[in-house]
Amino acid sequence: MADQIRSLDGLRAAVAQAAAAPAAAVAPEAAPARRPVRDALGRSYATGARKDAVARVWIKPGSGRVTVNGKELALYFARPVLQMILRQPFQIAGVEGQFDVLATVRGGGLSGQAGAVKHGISKALQLYEPTLRPALKAAGFLTRDARAVERKKYGKRKARRSFQFSKR
Repeated sequence: MADQIRSLDGLRAAVAQAAAAPAAAVAPEAAPARRPVRDALGRSYATGARKDAVARVWIKPGSGRVTVNGKELALYFARPVLQMILRQPFQIAGVEGQFDVLATVRGGGLSGQAGAVKHGISKALQLYEPTLRPALKAAGFLTRDARAVERKKYGKRKARRSFQFSKR
């Protein structure tokens, strides 16, 4: 019993001493600052994914040229909506026209491919310049969109659609 009282007194003394110490000395260490990740050519690489599409993306400082599978952005993604999707990470980060993008994308359709390249650009931007991470994270561009097409079930015409019912 006396040992418990002594240990409690020691604990109370330690708590009182910690309360009297400056807050900076007691605060836990901050997470180490992120460092830029670049290759020998000064590029950052990331992989993006959306639905069944997977994109490999390299970014480097430049004039804002975007090349997807060897074609210019306007030729590969002809719809303005898809081009807008690819420009979103640069707009959110505030670095429009400062980076050249080289992307190769496979699988899925054009919409999924645009989403995959956008995800890859966002991840590569964050690796190239870690200070851009909070803005990209807040916009939700660093999270892979896990939604996919629901599979078809047996006994159904599509994933949920049944065959037409006939009373007679």
